[in-house]
Amino acid sequence: MFQSFESHASPDQGPPRLLALRARLRKTGLDGFIVPRSDVHQGEYVAARDDRLQWLTGFTGSAGFCIVLPEVAGVFIDGRYRTQVKAQVDPAAFTAVPWPEVKPGDWVTQKLSAGKVGFDPWLHTADEVERLKAALEGTGVTICPAAENPVDAIWSNQPGAAVGKAFVHPVELAGESHAAKRERLAEGLRAAGQRAAVITLPDSLCWLLNIRGADVPKNPVVQGFAVLWEDGRVDLFVNPAKLDDTVRAHLGDAVALHPVDAFAMALSGLTGPVRVDKGTAPLAVSEILRGAGVEVVWGDDPCRLPKACKNAAEIAATREAHLRDGAAMVEFLRWLDEASPSGALTEISVVQALEGFRRATNALHDISFDTICGAGPNGAIMHYRVTEDSNRPLGRNELLLVDSGGQYVDGTTDITRTVAVGDPGREARECYTRVLQGLIAISRVRFPKGLPGRDIDALARFNLWVAGQDYDHGTGHGVGAFLSVHEGPQRISRVSEVPLQPGMILSNEPGYYREGAFGIRLENLIVVEEAAALGDNRAQMAFETLTFVPFDRRLILREELSPAELRWLDSYHAEVLEKLGNRVSGATLGWLKAACAPI
Repeated sequence: MFQSFESHASPDQGPPRLLALRARLRKTGLDGFIVPRSDVHQGEYVAARDDRLQWLTGFTGSAGFCIVLPEVAGVFIDGRYRTQVKAQVDPAAFTAVPWPEVKPGDWVTQKLSAGKVGFDPWLHTADEVERLKAALEGTGVTICPAAENPVDAIWSNQPGAAVGKAFVHPVELAGESHAAKRERLAEGLRAAGQRAAVITLPDSLCWLLNIRGADVPKNPVVQGFAVLWEDGRVDLFVNPAKLDDTVRAHLGDAVALHPVDAFAMALSGLTGPVRVDKGTAPLAVSEILRGAGVEVVWGDDPCRLPKACKNAAEIAATREAHLRDGAAMVEFLRWLDEASPSGALTEISVVQALEGFRRATNALHDISFDTICGAGPNGAIMHYRVTEDSNRPLGRNELLLVDSGGQYVDGTTDITRTVAVGDPGREARECYTRVLQGLIAISRVRFPKGLPGRDIDALARFNLWVAGQDYDHGTGHGVGAFLSVHEGPQRISRVSEVPLQPGMILSNEPGYYREGAFGIRLENLIVVEEAAALGDNRAQMAFETLTFVPFDRRLILREELSPAELRWLDSYHAEVLEKLGNRVSGATLGWLKAACAPI
């Protein structure tokens, strides 16, 4: 299986490791240290050697950080992880801090009157460090780059660097050769009067050069760095063991290969102006450049927005991946309906079965993240990962939340369905229907060209708000094309300021969670498109739905839906049946027809 079920959280190991870290800090003259989740590439998903936050605290979430001070260690987590952190860290050693409600600068000054707090300049962006320095100005507390990473210094059995094999991503799926991409982006550098741009994000590097890799679990990326020059050449810094002759031939003479440990020295030899992304590149990059007298110009990673706006070939390929994945999901849901009444299923057996249906497509490269399968109260843990320790049988009258996805060479999928196991009761149906109304609202919306995701996020929450309810995560994240399942810069959230543009793929996933009782989330992937002319012909955008899997009609309160919502739901289900009817087995077709019947 792609997914394993051993427990990575080790709360009992947190206190002795924290003691060792504090001892190391005293030796180096530091009063504190910041331990982020991210690696040198600012990745949400990290290789084993870079999982410092989990190693120290036990917390396995994909976002957060720890600030270790002499008397207190705060684990900063957002709303997705408020429940999870309670089970994964030792509260006697670590204090959970609600973030971003509590700002790290304010928290530090409350806990430390004066002193030096260190950080690894390769693990934090310039933007991040700048904000924290501003918050601490005049307080007696300063932050400073550490000469060593003290976590690495005490981690005796730290795994080695990832050496996954790179491979070529076919131009038929990419829709554009890497030579054309390099020239297109180089033209932008020339127009801006910039000599080069530094690329530190692995998915940007992979998109630009039409390669994929295996350095990070569930994400087909190659870890490395690159410098894109104004003439379209690229200097690629990567472990040479990752590249075979086929990949080297694909890259060609315009892509010069260098070992990854030569990157820092190469930065010192650049001539400016050099573009650096203040929000994604490690602070060390700009510090090295400036230390060598190279002019640094802050600007967006040149790959990020072009990568987010998928071309016609990428969208066509992604549609096919979703239909294949949708058929596997339907086979799974039919199996689940038949097997769940026995009372013999557990969360792990459900995860194993779902992966089996995806593997049966004979096209699955990997799953796109560890399947979230939460029965009953576990569904309220937003990013719950079932382990052998937490594995729970499916109850007789409860909800089951399953959030999963596949990595196929033609696309990345991400889908969530919440289903009834027995009769979960009227209140669960009311909450489910409100969440469904939020998904329908985003699916149906037309919005003025140029609006960012923050301007439509509230549409998904309206019916929950009216009932005094909400959810503590964004409504949608960007998704790559056989790349990272979480892709920036596009989002549907209260903090997103990036205008939504044609070709951007996003999730549409409102939810509702009641700690200790149940969780509900429904998720389809959608792609931004120009809306057909309507009314006074204002330029508007809309969404095309990519995911086709029925919703659990047993949980839908028909009387709560408006006529327009009912029309959308019936039309969606009719399209599900039309698109998947000839892709599922004969035994499943009957189940699918019943699931897609008009509400």
